Amino acid sequence: MENFKKMQVLNTNAAGIDVGSRSHFVAVGQEDNQIKEFNVYRSGLTELVVFLKTNQIKTIAMESTGSYWQSLFMLLQSEGFEVILVQGTQTKNLKAKTDVKDAQWIQKLHSLGLLRGSFLPCESTLQIRTLHRHGESLVEESVKYVNKMQKALRLMNFRLDVAISDIVGVSGIRIIKSILSGETSGEKLAENCDKPVKKSKEEIADALQGKINPELLHELSDCFDIYLFIQEKIKKNSLKINEVLQQQTQEIVLPENIEMVKKNRSRKKEIQLDVQSHCCKLFGVDLFAIECISEGTVASFLAEVGTDIYKFQTAKQFVSWLRLAPNNKISGGKILSSKTPKGKNKFALTLRNAANSIDRKKEGYLMLFFKRVAYKKGRGAAITATARKIAIIMWNMIVKRTHYSPVNTEEYIQEMKTKKILQINKMIKKYKIETNYLSVI
Repeated sequence: MENFKKMQVLNTNAAGIDVGSRSHFVAVGQEDNQIKEFNVYRSGLTELVVFLKTNQIKTIAMESTGSYWQSLFMLLQSEGFEVILVQGTQTKNLKAKTDVKDAQWIQKLHSLGLLRGSFLPCESTLQIRTLHRHGESLVEESVKYVNKMQKALRLMNFRLDVAISDIVGVSGIRIIKSILSGETSGEKLAENCDKPVKKSKEEIADALQGKINPELLHELSDCFDIYLFIQEKIKKNSLKINEVLQQQTQEIVLPENIEMVKKNRSRKKEIQLDVQSHCCKLFGVDLFAIECISEGTVASFLAEVGTDIYKFQTAKQFVSWLRLAPNNKISGGKILSSKTPKGKNKFALTLRNAANSIDRKKEGYLMLFFKRVAYKKGRGAAITATARKIAIIMWNMIVKRTHYSPVNTEEYIQEMKTKKILQINKMIKKYKIETNYLSVI
């Protein structure tokens, strides 16, 4: 503890703020008269700024707590202070925990230069992030009502979920509307199906021989109306995102040497996000060239990272922030643990979902990589490893301005065969196995 007290102060005129839901505790020093509590109203925040300026504070550290820090953080930045946001894991070593002591501890650590600021996106990225996350929450809500509709139909023995793959597709919507209008004949309900439906009309009619229940029909009607209402909000939100994307890139012209990859998009979406051309304008490369990258993946990237990807000096830093890299714990030259740390990064989750779907591809370097890792370590490890590889590819494409050029499939297979043969030969020599088949290569 004596050594801790003698450590050199790196940040003079530093303050620490313990952020709360009803009040903020500000420490400009370690004495009792250097700590003050302020309310979260505009008047309290104004007094807080005056208190910091009176004490000639230049740099401030605050602990991230939910969303309570955001308004204070933006106000302090606008007032010219250097503000860093730190995770609770960096300040949790305090034994006697109170709001006052938390503020003192944050101030002490910050003055000694022991705190590291969290990644915070720029204003343009925040615009897209707010709209994108709102859209995701609307989609989650709509899924809840789809499940309730499916349950109500099942209880009335209308097995629409068995007859068609998507009960809220074009055919499903027509059938639900017919049921709500009072139609119970399976043959007539089956006539609402389009040609793409795989099952025959006779099989669909057999699955839709149900019996109307007034209470369940009322529930189905309410859920259906709410679902349609949410869908309209999702469309408006998509239009708003497209509007923001166009505003951000209206002065940027697409590079002439870029040929954008065309990918099949969902027919259900009436409004497509123009994220492909937006990315090409911002970064000069087409991220859609990567096998498993879709509109949703790129939209998530723009919302969670965007142009702030340049803040990461190396690809290793980028994947470490995403929590996709192994957290190697080494002692005495031995690796004690190499588990990938847990995290809630939304873009990392998007990359994992993209990696999870890669084995559906019939060909491609990433598909072969995924299957090789899955064979050796299991599907979970393959998802993490492939997500990490996609993140590295994206970083290299954007930061180094290089187009995606995947390894040739045949070359990759031959390379893996060669490595395997070398491993087998080493094992044969190690255990001194006598054989006439050493010249396999």
